[in-house]
Amino acid sequence: MNGLRSAVGFLTILPLAPRRASDGMASARGWFPLVGLLLGAALVGIDLLFTPVSLLFPLSDTTIYQRPAFPPLLSAALIVVALAVLTRGLHLDGLMDSADALLGGFTRERRLAILRDSNVGAFAVISVVCIMLIKVIAVSELPPLDRVSALLLFPCLSRWAMLLVMERYPYVRRRGLGTAFLRGRGKRQLALGLAVALFASAALAGVYGIALLAAASALAWGIGAWAARLLGGVTGDIYGAVNEIVETALLVLMIALTGDPFALQSPLVWALWQTG
Repeated sequence: MNGLRSAVGFLTILPLAPRRASDGMASARGWFPLVGLLLGAALVGIDLLFTPVSLLFPLSDTTIYQRPAFPPLLSAALIVVALAVLTRGLHLDGLMDSADALLGGFTRERRLAILRDSNVGAFAVISVVCIMLIKVIAVSELPPLDRVSALLLFPCLSRWAMLLVMERYPYVRRRGLGTAFLRGRGKRQLALGLAVALFASAALAGVYGIALLAAASALAWGIGAWAARLLGGVTGDIYGAVNEIVETALLVLMIALTGDPFALQSPLVWALWQTG
């Protein structure tokens, strides 16, 4: 299980990575979507803390259980911040570096130099502000019936998107944060990640979930192709940018889908809601 432990240790703040950093790194990437599901479960738990009891148990007398309800926008902001904390801001950092490099550089060499530079430019600030703003508003607008499925699914599919880019596009550097994950590339890791993402999509949102999986894959493919054309390959920062952009796009798509009140509802979630 070193691969799973390495994935959890790298993608989250949980200290579960093997003692030797190299153990399990090559097999870790196949577990990325599962780690996304775990992060989604944490977000659901956090969301429940801010949800009025009357919404959790609509058929019960909750008078004696009432607690102060957070405004939806504040709750959404806390959820988005919690995700950034749980991931140590790793992917946001990649997004910022990628924005500066891909949008601010005019040659391949200059773009790669910007990726190595620890300074933050205007494109980095603009990108992270826009991403966080859209995420907060999108989460605040998720209807109660769809929130559980949405919060579980979008971190899972965004990490599947990272895995897809890892497998599809060459790594541009000989050394870097992402090289440890790319040893022994093969279909086994891709198949494992796809199996987790496909199962989660179908179980949590049915046909709509499969459509979201397809959209995440297509967007990741496009971002990877664009970055590879400009850089000659991809880097760990590009992986982070893919994760953040796909997360945001999925939340926006989920808002569009919730025009159908049962769009993101799995039979299991609906049954739990009804028995509440």
